Amino acid sequence: MLVMRERRPAIRTVEGWARSVLLEAGAIHECEEHGWMKDHADPHAHERARTIAREEPAFGLSPEEAVAAIDEMLASIGDTCPECAPA
Repeated sequence: MLVMRERRPAIRTVEGWARSVLLEAGAIHECEEHGWMKDHADPHAHERARTIAREEPAFGLSPEEAVAAIDEMLASIGDTCPECAPA
């Protein structure tokens, strides 16, 4: 059976590409109220994002550089929104 996949949009920066891969894998999501990215803290989603990066790196990146970009983006995203009041 032929499965058609939607093409990813053209991304202009490595950071933008990494963010889109993390969103696609379900590793991060957006704060509904403020728009900040938040980490789901799901190791399986993190690994899915790394697999996508390895198999389909951004143009001009090696698979290792693509995985490093994913890890760098994950390190820069927290699991809480900085504008939301602490619970």
